[in-house]
Amino acid sequence: MAYDYDVIVIGGGAAGLTAAGLSATLGAKAMMVESEKLGGDCTWYGCVPSKTLLKASKVAHHIRRGATYGLVNGDLQFSFERLMAHVHRVREEIYEDADKPENFEKLGVEVKSGHARFVDAHSIVVEGHNGGRYTARYFVIATGAKAFVPPISGLADVNYLTNESLFELKEQPDRLAIVGGGPIGTEMAQAFARLGTRVAVIDMLDRILSKDDPEASEIMAGVLARDGVEFVLGAGVDSVGSAGSEIVVQLSGNNNRSQVRADALLMATGRRANIAGLNLEAAGVATDKGGVTVNDRCRTNRRHIYAVGDVTGRYQFTHMSEHMSKIAITNALLKVPMKIDRKHVPWVTFTDPEVAHVGASADELKKSGKKFTTYRFPYTKVDRAVTESEVDGFIKVYAKSSSGRIYGVDIVGASAGELISEYAVAMRNGLSLRKISDTIHPYPTYGLGARRAADQWYVQKQSPTLVKILKAIFRYRGPVLEFGPGDIL
Repeated sequence: MAYDYDVIVIGGGAAGLTAAGLSATLGAKAMMVESEKLGGDCTWYGCVPSKTLLKASKVAHHIRRGATYGLVNGDLQFSFERLMAHVHRVREEIYEDADKPENFEKLGVEVKSGHARFVDAHSIVVEGHNGGRYTARYFVIATGAKAFVPPISGLADVNYLTNESLFELKEQPDRLAIVGGGPIGTEMAQAFARLGTRVAVIDMLDRILSKDDPEASEIMAGVLARDGVEFVLGAGVDSVGSAGSEIVVQLSGNNNRSQVRADALLMATGRRANIAGLNLEAAGVATDKGGVTVNDRCRTNRRHIYAVGDVTGRYQFTHMSEHMSKIAITNALLKVPMKIDRKHVPWVTFTDPEVAHVGASADELKKSGKKFTTYRFPYTKVDRAVTESEVDGFIKVYAKSSSGRIYGVDIVGASAGELISEYAVAMRNGLSLRKISDTIHPYPTYGLGARRAADQWYVQKQSPTLVKILKAIFRYRGPVLEFGPGDIL
């Protein structure tokens, strides 16, 4: 059968852009369909605007604490409208540079604007001003996800915010309530608090950043509290109402607070896959509560239909959307049986300090019965952190004591998002702590902290006599191992 296209990609976010661009680069006749604007959630509602706002709030924070650096504390004055205009300019700049249709049309990708729905296993209809019916040998579903808002009594009657509307605010709220203590909730809590908004974070759990290391969570809770963020933890939301211009959040479960009053309410309660209207039933594509069901090759139950990114519900990170797209297109067009790299998925929460993770957590390793040693190195011993007064944090490496094989890493601290990449490369390529310790790292850098953490494994493997000689010669500084005074210090 002759098809109109080799590959049709449905969705023009990070996953779709990667899939369409790679398809065209490999010589396939490709079409990409997007119902809104190319760039998707990351460019317009997620990574780009949130990190731009976080940077502005960090600058504001440094202005206020100039005395920390031997300067004078500044009096912060700014226009919220002007700040948000800056956020919008950055979004447009990235869109113009990387995401606009012309960039992909130059690669040979035909871009259609409209809503796509399947009519059978090899055909879709695009509803839009330049729509029609099209067939393809392969399909890639990359429609992403959208903010999930739980059914809460009275919520629909107030003008609540999600990440899709937050960056369209015209006025800065005096008081902001945030439901959800995950990455989005904590990042935006810090950003608005540092800009002068009184922020309260509400979460049902007893700690924020529940998927990260408990000690990292504790450190971040302390930092955010210093920034002025109030935490109402172990609290459910019973209902939401209004009292004049106020939004009133009624709580349950927390013994100290029965309600939170605010001028604005941000719902940071997770995301759900965008599959409505795709008519996946017509193509026979299976779904579950997380989204489109795929295997580790990103293939659905239909061999010629793939799904990538947030729509699968597997990993809601832009970098994993791109990774999955490469896996899908490589399998479909090159017939190379690549699989998702599930063991080395890094993630970062871009608070200040940052929180980063890759590999297995300490709890996962304990539950699996795998023997490991924790090599912990504090930021107070990272000279670059000391010079910049950024000493909150640590590096924790979970590794095999005998060989130095790395199982997982947790970092909280300045530039943690950059540091975690070194460990991701090491784990992916089987590099041990010895290899990191033997590699020259420039001084003074945050990256040197990674080597110093690896040094602890290296020194632990040597004889006590040799260690004493090395310490005398090189004046080795810092604690060696987390697990006690009986070890080399």
